[in-house]
Amino acid sequence: MDVVYLKRQLAINRDRVTALARGVPEDQARWKPTEDSWSILEVVSHLADEEEFDFPLRLKIILEGDGKTWPEIDPAGWVAEREYNQGDLYDSLNRYIHLRNEWLEWLGGLENPDWEASYAAPFGAITAGDMYVSWVTHDLLHLRQLVELLRLYLEEQVKPYLMDYAGKW
Repeated sequence: MDVVYLKRQLAINRDRVTALARGVPEDQARWKPTEDSWSILEVVSHLADEEEFDFPLRLKIILEGDGKTWPEIDPAGWVAEREYNQGDLYDSLNRYIHLRNEWLEWLGGLENPDWEASYAAPFGAITAGDMYVSWVTHDLLHLRQLVELLRLYLEEQVKPYLMDYAGKW
């Protein structure tokens, strides 16, 4: 596993999320293509909470191996419970950036981490390496979601004109 590459991807993904969210007006940030889907604001707020309560924190617990229990999380439930769509996009984005920067600094300070260290999660054993690559992959899933939200919003704005000539995904 190329840990330097993965750390670089976390930094690049931070910048990608920032680039996709910056400049988005408030009405677009809160817009959802369907009632059950997420808005750009909800995605960014989710990413900020994930940085604080999920992937990097759980990775740290695995690597420390001191018997600590993972904190309880409810990412899907937090969207409504924490009223993500009522928040401020730029506050959420800045929180995400700040937390990601702190975790990148923490990763840079690790000395010979044991990527095979394991944690007995409720769903089964997971290694530190598994958690690290899942963290990077989670970013990509939400980057794809942000791009799709931007495209769907554009599609709504340009009606009755069609975007078909641009090509299919």
